[in-house]
Amino acid sequence: MTTLHPADAAALLVDTAEKGGSAAVATLLSGDGAAGSRMAWVETPAGEPRVEGSVGTEPVDQAVAELLREELANPRAGDGLRKLEVEGAALELYLEIRHPVLELVVVGAGHVAQPLAHVGALLGFRVTVIDDRPDFATRERFPDAHRVLRADFEDPFRDTPLHQRSHLLLVTRGHKYDYACLLIALRMDPPPAYIGMIGSRRRVRATYLQLLEEGIDRELLDRIHAPVGLDVGAETPEEIAISVAAELVMLRRGGTGASLKDVERVADRFFKEAE
Repeated sequence: MTTLHPADAAALLVDTAEKGGSAAVATLLSGDGAAGSRMAWVETPAGEPRVEGSVGTEPVDQAVAELLREELANPRAGDGLRKLEVEGAALELYLEIRHPVLELVVVGAGHVAQPLAHVGALLGFRVTVIDDRPDFATRERFPDAHRVLRADFEDPFRDTPLHQRSHLLLVTRGHKYDYACLLIALRMDPPPAYIGMIGSRRRVRATYLQLLEEGIDRELLDRIHAPVGLDVGAETPEEIAISVAAELVMLRRGGTGASLKDVERVADRFFKEAE
């Protein structure tokens, strides 16, 4: 049986996520095998899976590999204990799950961008802030960002290539800058995972009309989240950031955006009025 050394397992989790892949490591705590032995299920960005290490016999390894595969496919799965029964033997495992590192690219460094960058970092995004104004694109204004760059809005992504893990937020100081960046993002192949643009209904409608006049296919408009965020009645920059963050979490975890009170209906289900 070839197991993974703890340091190798930790490095595998980090390296795989950094390169755009997913990985899950199972550590055997008790059961039919050597306690502390480890097995990993790794999926490359191209979707090619492989198994490293072992936690026991071939049937045990097969069952654990299937568990790891299923957990990686579940957007709500996280680190923690799992129990498994294989051929009558009870196993207890500790799972560590890592998905690709996601990037949040905030174009614009104004008053809305600051809480967006902060909340994005709290959610685990690698945040990049871009602006063409040296006085705004500063580390002092964005201490939580991974990178703060000054760039011309005519070529905003020169030093920040977008890809399938990029989440783009357009919050510049003017419609023309948002539009120029939006046009570039829509023409990318493959497209970013998410394109959000701040603005009123009127401004968004004007943007869509302009895009159609530029020859952008109608289907591509569905890639744009505009106005950005969930409807929570947000007014202040901080509230807008929470609204946008809620939408990002909803899309990542497969939520509905509905009130949990309405979804769970605890009072209706468990506390019926006495007849």
